[in-house]
Amino acid sequence: MNFFREITRIPRESGHEEQIVAYLQQFAASRGLKCKTDRLGNVVISKPASKGYEKHPGVVLQGHTDMVCEKKSGSGFDFSKDPINYVIEDGWMVAHDTTLGADNGIGVATAMAILDDDSIAHPSLECLFTVSEETGLDGARGLKKGAITGKTLINLDDEDEGYFCIGCAGGMDTVGTFSYRERRLPARSVVYEFIISGGLGGHSGDDIDKGRFNGVQQFARFLDEAWQHGIDICTIEAGGKRNAIARSGGGIVAIPPRQAQKVVTLFEDFVARLKAEYAVTDPGLYSEARAVTWTGRAIDRGTARRLIQALISIPHGVIAMSPDIPGLIETSTNLASVTMAPDRKIVVGTMQRSSVNSQRLFLARRVASVMELAGARVRHSDGYPGWKPNMESHVKDVCVESYKRLFGREPVVRAIHAGLECGLFTEKFPDMDMIAFGPTLRGVHAPGEKLDLASLDRFYAVLIDVLKNL
Repeated sequence: MNFFREITRIPRESGHEEQIVAYLQQFAASRGLKCKTDRLGNVVISKPASKGYEKHPGVVLQGHTDMVCEKKSGSGFDFSKDPINYVIEDGWMVAHDTTLGADNGIGVATAMAILDDDSIAHPSLECLFTVSEETGLDGARGLKKGAITGKTLINLDDEDEGYFCIGCAGGMDTVGTFSYRERRLPARSVVYEFIISGGLGGHSGDDIDKGRFNGVQQFARFLDEAWQHGIDICTIEAGGKRNAIARSGGGIVAIPPRQAQKVVTLFEDFVARLKAEYAVTDPGLYSEARAVTWTGRAIDRGTARRLIQALISIPHGVIAMSPDIPGLIETSTNLASVTMAPDRKIVVGTMQRSSVNSQRLFLARRVASVMELAGARVRHSDGYPGWKPNMESHVKDVCVESYKRLFGREPVVRAIHAGLECGLFTEKFPDMDMIAFGPTLRGVHAPGEKLDLASLDRFYAVLIDVLKNL
């Protein structure tokens, strides 16, 4: 916890990990530990085996240094300089207005604690801290094959204590770009800004089956209903990170004078319907509708109409469940964001996940086809592979035995629908035995993210025991 508290004060948004990298380098230097940093910012800190463990095979402890930076609407928090504000409540460490960054700062802090404690029995250790995991696993993707030498890897980026992960889904992004012409607003147009916010959001893998409000699709749904009243769309902004469920959506809309009150009333009725539909999953929904002054122009009506149709048609949510593992989501897609970009462009961001590579690619084509039919130019990211479960894993067996011995109950061995860097490690280090586990986190990738402190104690006890007995 001492290390994690320090980490909460360090800015480390994906792509801007310079300060956390420097922190790790200073940590290693102050303890006389060997430290390597590659051109991407991946850090490897090594520690020799403790006495009696010199002949044991080496172990890699791995976590990522970046965090998803999400905050509540209207918050003035600046992730580039402000420390995370957190409180301890009912045994949880929680950040109410922002993400906490326990994903995966607590994994980084755990590896640092192991390195810092000379009383722990362990084989030779390589602690690998990767960058930009949240935006495409860039650090793991760019890691050189000789960067680590251990044959067992323990990933510290799982979020349910008492669960051991031995497989994960692969993922990729599909991004559509709409080009539009500017349209002069009709004379005497009444201009309003409409906002729907307060969605719970969450992780686009772990939480995609929760049926939560999606700000992108639901705001487009409102615009679709309002279209009959002759509206013009001046701006549209919804969602945020491609691996987070969109918590809000809004935009500036111009309305013919005689239709203005009808559209405002429609908005109020629409939000009331939304609150009823999402009363269980998103009880905090709220809205704003206010008249504004707008001196700019609007999106041409043809593009605006096609954009709306695309946003309400792009699939979102669970597409298929695994036929092999009960309760495991096999394939899903997240309609993550829509943003105004320079040079009269509108960008729609989505993310597809699947444990079946061919289904992930097919789903990406389905999403792309909707956007292409609406006139968008589409590109796909390179994506990353899934991690196929190995039921014969030695480290899995040791972890299960350790948990049973320490706590007297059987842990759960599973695969998850979220993406882990282990999928890329299997390509670079095909003989490596891997497992992922961690303390209990809730609400990751959204404000209100929290860490269960009692689970952190159990997680750490298991990790130390596994290193001793592996």
